[in-house]
Formats: sequence, C-alpha cells, structure tokens
Amino acid sequence: MSYLQNKVQSFNANLGAVAGKISNKRTVAAPPKPTPSPTPSQGANIPKNDLKRKRPELPEIPYSQPRDTGIGMHIMTQITYAIEYLKNKDTPQSLSDILSYLSMQTREDNYKNNIEKILMRHDKINYHPKSEESPPLFSFRPAHNIRSSEDLLRHLQSQHTAQGVSVKELRDGWPDAEDAITQLEMEGKLLVTRNKKDNHARMVWPNDPSLGFEIDEEFQNLWHRIKLPEPGALADELEREGLTPANKHRLIKKPMKVQEKAKRKPRSGGKTTNVHMAGILKDYSHLKK
Repeated sequence: MSYLQNKVQSFNANLGAVAGKISNKRTVAAPPKPTPSPTPSQGANIPKNDLKRKRPELPEIPYSQPRDTGIGMHIMTQITYAIEYLKNKDTPQSLSDILSYLSMQTREDNYKNNIEKILMRHDKINYHPKSEESPPLFSFRPAHNIRSSEDLLRHLQSQHTAQGVSVKELRDGWPDAEDAITQLEMEGKLLVTRNKKDNHARMVWPNDPSLGFEIDEEFQNLWHRIKLPEPGALADELEREGLTPANKHRLIKKPMKVQEKAKRKPRSGGKTTNVHMAGILKDYSHLKK
C-alpha cells in the first residue's frame, strides 16, 4: 500500500505543477471609447437641399440637326465645301487657294493629289489647264453660263423651242438673277411665272414687245359685258336637252326585274295507300282546287 500511495502523491504533485503553468484566464477586450461628436461651425449651417450633388450646367445644344462645324474627314465632304467656295467666286481659283480655304495645307501629298483629280473630273467644276502665266485653275460650272441680263436675253433668243429657263438654275451662277428678271419683266422683255406663296420668279420666257398692241376701250367694254355662266349651269342646260356633259359619266339605269312566285304544281304519281279499303273509301280528288 505504501508503494501505491507514493505513486498517487507523485502524480498529484506533477498535476499541480502543470496546472500552475497553464493560465485559464480569458482576456476581455476593453470597450471602445466613445468618440465625441464634432461641433458644427458657423459656416456649416447648410440647407439640406444644398447638400445634394449638383450636375455641371451644359450649354443648350439642339440635337435635332447635326452641327455644321465646317470640318469633314471624308474627302467628298471637302469636295462639297470646295464647290461652294468656287460658287461664290467670280474668278477661277488655284488648288492652293482651295486647300487654304479647306485648311488642308499640311496634309500629305497623296491626299492633295486625290482632291485635285476629283476636282478635274467633277461635272460642276471647270478645269483650266496650266499655262505659262498661271497654274491650273478651277471655277464653278453652272447649269447655264449666264451672268447678266444680256446673257439671259441672248440665251433665250438662241433657243429653237419655246422652253423656258428655271430661275433656280440661273441663281447657281448668277446670284442677282431675280432682281434683273424683275427689271426685264417691267420693260416687257420677259414673260415670268411666279410662286403664289412668296411671289418669287420661277420660270422665264422671252417676250417680243413688237407683238403687244392696245385694244380700243369700246371692245374692252363689249368683252366685259359678256356674262359667263355660273359653274354647273352649262351641265344643267345640257341635261335638260337630253345631252350628257363630256366630264360626266353617263349612267344607264337598268329596269329592275320583278320575280314572280312560282306556282305549286299538284302532286302526281304518288304512292297509293289503303288499297285494301278501296271499296269503302270515296274519291274526292275532283273537288280539289
């Protein structure tokens, strides 16, 4: 027994030594210190509506139409600007003048050569080859080479038909065409048709003043005394005479057919019944209507 007691005592001693080394205490985190709320300054009194983020104000730009900045990256866009430039010039312009207007002086030579080739072949541009005195030049080619009143009268007199000239085509090469046309009309040298909306000239024809003559006032009064029939009166008069106006379709009324009711035919060839009572029953068929 003494041996066992010694073992138990040594075991308890070792257990106590080990338990002392192991700490069973748990570390508890200290509670966070309360942070003091900032005291608002006098300049911090901002209304709630102003605390929202404001969007930067953009300029009002209408998006229904494309913005014409005068800059086009496509070569045909530059050709269009070049034609408008030549249209407003009375004298031919060189390629350097056109490139300067288009701000294309610093472009590569290949791009400049392409513009020159297109201008040389364009149907709205006249190409003037290089001469000893000047480089190659370009000018606008209007539908009619008319730039004055004399040119217009000469062109109309040289026509072999009575076809008029469009004023819109004249304005391409002659911006002041309408003023000159009005003056020629007052002088009796032109016949002019005008738009009803704005009274602008639309077409012009030559007029020979020698064909104009005055009519005596007596004949004018006789002419104005003739009373024109009211609209539709002539058609009514023709219909009263049994005639059909040419502008009215003639309708032929067909008589309506009256369908007669079909009479019911008496039944014949029916199957005879009650043969066994032939001697008893009487025949009344002759009394049937």
